[in-house]
This record gives sequence, C-alpha cells and structure tokens, in this order.
Amino acid sequence: MTPYRRFLVSTTFPDNKRGVRGYRPADVDAFLERARIAYDAAPGSPEALSSADIRSTSFKLVKKGYSTGHVDAALERLEDAFALRERELALSASGQDAWLTRVRETAQVLLNRLARPEGERFRRAGRLTQGYSVADVDAFAAELRGYFQDGLPLSLDRVRTVTFSAERGGYAEEQVDLVLDEVTNVMLAVR
Repeated sequence: MTPYRRFLVSTTFPDNKRGVRGYRPADVDAFLERARIAYDAAPGSPEALSSADIRSTSFKLVKKGYSTGHVDAALERLEDAFALRERELALSASGQDAWLTRVRETAQVLLNRLARPEGERFRRAGRLTQGYSVADVDAFAAELRGYFQDGLPLSLDRVRTVTFSAERGGYAEEQVDLVLDEVTNVMLAVR
C-alpha cells in the first residue's frame, strides 16, 4: 500500500470546538477526492497535482468546520506522499546523479540568498506596507544557513510552521514565502 493510500483510508475529520471556525467540510472533501484522482493520474495529465499544489491549498473558514489542526496535519502527510512520488518519478526519468545535481543547485541558490547581509536578503515592502519583520526573517535565515551549510538539524515542520511578525517596510512576504517553498522542496527531496 502506498503512503498516500494509507493516509486516506478515512477522510473524516473532527469538527472544531464550538465557537471556533474550521475548514469548510465540502471544500476539504472535494480537494481530497481530487487528490485521490491526481495521485493515480499520469504526470502532466490535467488531473495531476504536485506537492507544491498541496502546500498552497487553502480552505474557507466556517462555523462547524473541520478542525484546522487535523486537516493541516493530513495535508502535510499528503504533501509528503506526493513529494515522494515526484522524487521517484524524477529518479526514474533522469537518474540519481542528474536529480541530485538539480537538488544541489537549488540548495546552493538558496544558500547564496541566505548568505546575503542581514537586512538585505529579500526585497522590501513599501514604507507604508506591512511585510515580514526583517529581524525575524534574518534570524530564521541563520537557522536555514546552519542547515544547508553546516548540516545542523532543522525539521521540515519548523519550516512549514515558521511565523514572522509584521513590520512596516519589512521584507516582501511573497518573496520570503517563495524561498520557504523552495526550502521545503529541497528538504522533501532529500528526505
């Protein structure tokens, strides 16, 4: 049984506590059904989904919705299963050496960005626009450098759940988020 099949034996999630909004059940159920079909679809087919697609999925919050914590944990397992499948497909298509070369190149590009001076690692939001706190992002960038450069331990969960406080004129959120997505891709690839 594939990791994905084990994951989706049941798609029932507990509802959030009364008064706390959760993910709209119909949206979650529809997405999981789409993911079932996509997992068995040929790569490149219209039904195909990637691990990045799963990572960027969001659901509307409603009263009597599914527990966000339970659904988020399930989506992380689903993303892991799709990433494993993507790695297996890439290895069979191009071979291990070519695949490892691509992963190393991506990791080096990330490391080059993370090695920039503090306060200059990412584009800034406008002076009156909220961005991510430069100090928070730079502190996390140091953790990421330790992982890529020195092999220090860093969990994928830490990367997935990192939060930054807001700051006017801080780092542009979309650029930081794209880098974090690439870090996640690299970490999933070498798992």
